[in-house]
Amino acid sequence: MDCSFPTSMVKTAVIGIGSMGQNHARVLSEISDLVVVADANKKEVERVASRYGVESTDDMDSVLKNPGIQGVSIATPTSTHFDIASKALRSGKHVMVEKPMCSTVEQAQELIRIAEETGSRLMVGHIERYNPVVAFCKDLLDKDKFGKVVSLSSRRVSSFPARIRDVGVVMDLGIHDIDVIRYLIGRPVVGVYAQVGSSGQTQFEDHANMLLKFDSGTIAHLEVNWLTPMKVRKVFLTCDQSFVEMDYITQSLQISKSSTMDLDLDDLSRIPQQYDIRRLEVRPEEPLKKELKDFLSMVKGEKEPMVTAEDGLWNLKIAHAAIQSSREGRFIKFDD
Repeated sequence: MDCSFPTSMVKTAVIGIGSMGQNHARVLSEISDLVVVADANKKEVERVASRYGVESTDDMDSVLKNPGIQGVSIATPTSTHFDIASKALRSGKHVMVEKPMCSTVEQAQELIRIAEETGSRLMVGHIERYNPVVAFCKDLLDKDKFGKVVSLSSRRVSSFPARIRDVGVVMDLGIHDIDVIRYLIGRPVVGVYAQVGSSGQTQFEDHANMLLKFDSGTIAHLEVNWLTPMKVRKVFLTCDQSFVEMDYITQSLQISKSSTMDLDLDDLSRIPQQYDIRRLEVRPEEPLKKELKDFLSMVKGEKEPMVTAEDGLWNLKIAHAAIQSSREGRFIKFDD
C-alpha cells in the first residue's frame, strides 16, 4: 500500500455508536476521512452522523460493501464482535475491534486466521496501552530506573456502569490491566488464580481479585469491581530499588526511594530513614486519539499496531482463565 498520503485521507467507518463508538466517531472525524457511522438504532445513528457531517446507516452490510472505505472501527457489544469483524476482514477492510476482542478464545483465534488468510490487518482496542503515563513508565522500566520488578498491584474500581450489559467486570475492567501489566513486564503469563463474585446487580461477576504469575517469577495482583463509589485507576510496582505508583487518571508517576542513615545502636526504636519521593507528570494526551492514530497508521501499512491481534487473544485467554479459576477453585496454568 502507498503510505505517502496523510492519515486525514484514510476513509473510515464506525460500526456501533454507543458511548465508546461515539467517541470513536468524534476522533476519526478529526483525524481521518470519516465516511459513515452505522448502528441498529436508526434515530441515534442519524443524530451522531448529523453532528459530524457524515452518512448514517442501520445496515452494516452496506458499510462493508462500500469499496471506498479502508478502515472500520467496531465498537458494538462484545457478543457481536466476531460476526462483524470477520465480515469486515473478508470484505477487505482493515479492522480495529474494541476490547474484549471476542466472546470466546476460539472466536479470537479464528479472527486472527481470517486476517492472515485475507491479508486484512487487525488490531484490538486496548485504550490504556495508549495512556502516555504507561509509555513513560515502560520507558523507565526498560532503562532500569526502578530496579527489578518484584511484584505489581493494580486497582481499577468504580460504581456500576449502566452501559455494560453482556460481560462482567473481568472482561470490562480487568482486561485493561491484564494488557497493561503484560506490556510493562514484557514476559509471558504462565498461570492465573482468581476469585470473583456477584452482589446481584448483574448476571455476571461485579467484583474480582486476580493473581497473574509470569515466567520471570513476578507476581501481579489485580483488583476490579463495580461496587466502589469513587473511580480509582492505579498500578503499584514494588521494585528492588523503588516503589512506583502509576495513576492513569492524572497521568502521573510517584516514585519513592529510601536509604538508612547511621544507626544509634543504643536506640534501635528509632531507625533513621531518608526518603526521596518524586511526582512526575507527563504531558496530557487523549489515549483514544493516540490509539486511533495508530489504527490509521496500520491501515496505511506503515507499521504494526502497538496492540496486535495476538495481544488481544492473550488478554482474552487470561481473562477467561481467571473466571475458570474462580469457578473451579484452582490455579490455571497455561500450556507452553
